[in-house]
Parts: sequence; C-alpha cells; structure tokens
Amino acid sequence: MNTKFCAKPDGKLHYPHTILTGFAFLASSIAWAIYDPFVTKILNRLLQASPTITHWSAVLSEKLPFLVKFSATQGDDVAALGLVPLFIGIIMTFDNIFGVIFQPTFGKISDRTHSKMGKRKPYIVFGAPASALFFALIPIIAIKTGSLPMTMVCIILYVFIMSLWRAPCVALMPDLCPNELRSEGNAIINLVGGVGSVIGMVAGTIVTAVYCLVTGIDKKSDAFDELNTFPYVFLLGAVVMIICTLVVYFTVKEPDSRLKAVSEAAQAADEAAKAKAEKEAAKAEKEALKAEKLSGAERKSLIFMMGCLFFLFCGTNAVTTFFALFADEILHKTASEATLMATALGAAVAVGAIPAGWLGKHLGRKKTIILGLIVYLAAFGSYIFAQDVLHSVPLMNVLIWVALIVGGFGQIFITVNTLPLVLEIGGINKVGTFTGYYYTATFSAQIATPIVFGIVAMITNTYKTLFYYCPACFILSLLCILVVKHGEAQTISDEMIEKIRDENED
Repeated sequence: MNTKFCAKPDGKLHYPHTILTGFAFLASSIAWAIYDPFVTKILNRLLQASPTITHWSAVLSEKLPFLVKFSATQGDDVAALGLVPLFIGIIMTFDNIFGVIFQPTFGKISDRTHSKMGKRKPYIVFGAPASALFFALIPIIAIKTGSLPMTMVCIILYVFIMSLWRAPCVALMPDLCPNELRSEGNAIINLVGGVGSVIGMVAGTIVTAVYCLVTGIDKKSDAFDELNTFPYVFLLGAVVMIICTLVVYFTVKEPDSRLKAVSEAAQAADEAAKAKAEKEAAKAEKEALKAEKLSGAERKSLIFMMGCLFFLFCGTNAVTTFFALFADEILHKTASEATLMATALGAAVAVGAIPAGWLGKHLGRKKTIILGLIVYLAAFGSYIFAQDVLHSVPLMNVLIWVALIVGGFGQIFITVNTLPLVLEIGGINKVGTFTGYYYTATFSAQIATPIVFGIVAMITNTYKTLFYYCPACFILSLLCILVVKHGEAQTISDEMIEKIRDENED
C-alpha cells in the first residue's frame, strides 16, 4: 500500500492533498507576482529623488557628453544622463543572483535535515513568514522614511530569505508523490501556483479600487498617488503568504525525517559494504561517459542552443522586469493596471502549454520553437508599427493587449520545447550535465538582461526602447536556433523532463 501523502492507497493521485501541498508554491508565486512591477516603481521614485544618483548622473554626463547628445535625440530637454534605469536593473538581478548562490545550497541542506516536521516543512514554515514580513516592510519603509538604504535592506533580506526556502518548497511535492505520479502532481502544483500569480496580479487593482472608494479620491485625479496604495498591496500578499504557510503546517503530512535518520543509521553497515562496489561501478560509468563525447556537429548545436536560450530569456525577463515602468511612461498606466495587463500574458502562457507540447511532438521541437519566436516577433512588431509608424494611440492601446496575449502563446511554444531539445543533444546518460547547461544559460540571461536593458534605457532616456530591445533579443535567439541541427529524437521521456523541472524550477 502506498503511504505517500499525495497518493491514494490505490496508487492514484490524491488531488486534495496535492492541492494542499501546492499552497507553499502559491505563497511564493503571489509574492513574485507583486514584487517585479511594484518594486520597480518604488525604486524609480526613490532613485529619482536621490541626490547621490543625481550627482553621479551629472558627473557621467560631463565625462561622456556624446551620450547626452544621443539621449537628447530620444526625448525632450535632456540635460543629463539618467542612471535610474541602470540601478533598477542591477537591483532587480538580486533575486536571480541569490537564487543561483543559495537555492542549491539550501536544497542540499534540506536533503540532510532531520526533524519532526520532516525535511522541507521547517524551511517553509519559518522562511515564508519571515520573507512575508520584509516583503510587507518594503513599501512602508520607502514611503514613511523615503530612505533608499533602508528600503534596500528590506529588499535584500526579502530576496535572501526567499532563496532559502524556494528549493525545499519545490522539492516538497516530489518527496510526497510517487515517481509515476509526479508529472500529474506537477501540473496540480503549477495550477495552484498560477492561482497565486493571478491573485498577485489583480491585488493592485482590487486594493486601488477599495482605496479610492474609502478615501473618495478619483484615481485619475492629481490628488491620487498610487504609491500610497502599495503598502496595502504588499500587506495583502504577505497575509496570503502566511495563510498558505499555516495551511501547509497544519494539513500537509511530511514524514518525520528523524525516523529515516535512525533507519539510515541502522543500515549503515550494509551500505558501507556496498560502497566499494558502487564506487567501482561509478568509476566505470564515468569512464564510459567520458568516452561518449559529443561530435563536432553536436557541440555546435549545443553552443547555439545555449545562445538561443540566453537571448530568449534576455527578452522575456526584460518584459517581466520593466513592463510596469514602460506602461507608466508610455501607456500612462498605474502599477496595478500594468500588473493586470501582465496577467494576460500569464494566462496565454497557461492556456498554450498543452498545444505547445502537442506541436513539439507532431511538428518537431525546433520548428515549434521557431514558430514561437516568429509569433513573438509578429506580436511585438505590430505594436511597434502602431506606435512609431501610425502614431495611433487608440491602436496602441489595443495592440499592446494583442502583443501580450499572442506573445504569451509564442513564449510557451518556445519554453516547453527548449529543455527537451537540450537534453536530447546530450543523450540519456548526460541528463544531469545538460540540465546544468540549460539552467546556466537561462539564469545568466536573467542576471544580465536587467543590467543591459537598464543601460539601454539610461542612454536613450526612455523605457520605450523595451519594445525594440526584446524583439532584437528574439531575432538573435531565432538566428541561433536556425543553426541547431540536433535534439529531435524522442529518447528522453516526458516524465524525466518534468522531474528535472520540479528539481530546478525557479
């Protein structure tokens, strides 16, 4: 009889228990859905008001006058370079940098944790409320003190603590679910996480509506300052995080890992006897793998596939990081409205997941990725045409929704098929190595692109360039994938790929 929490005695998935397990992921999802659009707005306000940033901008403008002249061609009355976009980009990479450094470490530490609550729950139960506290403090400190250093302390503590319990959170479901049910369980977990993302995306709109109703201030009037609503948005997210933590604590039954520790100690003698044989087998396997080197053509495919991934994630991450500032400057939307618009992209990604997998199997992975990139380029290109050729504001307001929704479909067509393609290049015996290659490319892009686009926005003095930067990245990604000639064979199962995503997803 199967005793795992997420499985029924008859071997089928226990949906209610799996949903309850997903509340840990929901807590993480709602926080990140609020963090990107709202924190960029907070940083924009604080950095604009910083005398230090203003001074550095003046010094840079004096040293590099040609950049000021170039910037002046992009906007009106530009007297100095603005360093604000660059610093926003740098700060918004902290979560990815901390994730790369600390998530694997604490994932391994949780593997060796022995407690009454289990291996993963202690990190979630203590980490989620602690991160929720600093999450809620970010806008309060920013508004009440106007201090950039104090706000940065809250941001750093928040992203640091989030990185400590993220890996245990992702590992919880695989621990509580049999191998054969993990793909199905992963779908439920992602659905619950998607609910958290949607709550986070609409939280600003709901809070703004209530705030205006209570205060009697019209959000379109000069008396309305959207920054005053931010503490309530973050507080709502923090409360949901804590509620989710309580749900996990009281309902999710993770085995007492102390019992496993005792069992492991009792089996130590037998394991020691097996260790020598296993070591010799591992050595033989290592030698065999070393002999299975990639051909020159396969190495070329791998290198260009890494380039495809890097440029793809440079484009998509720039959208998620800077869209709120773009929407503020170009579309004159509040952070709440921008977040609601981003929901359209997230919804398209969710709806397109199954068709993307079907196309990958029947049309081919490479062709589906190329199709996704073309769709993305067409969606963004239509908006650029309305903005810069037709100069039609009504059409821009319509096509921005088209760009987000159609772009979301393009994005999922690509992302669903990239990991399987990379793993196929390496083959069944090098799954771990090539998974590392995949996440090295994607994490590198997510660290680099906020800084790179921050420099672009600084030089051009406008976030309008977002819709040029992203298509440029997608074109480079498209050029790279066209060179890839390997990765279509179906030797790696979907279940293996889902398991890898469970263990590495950010």
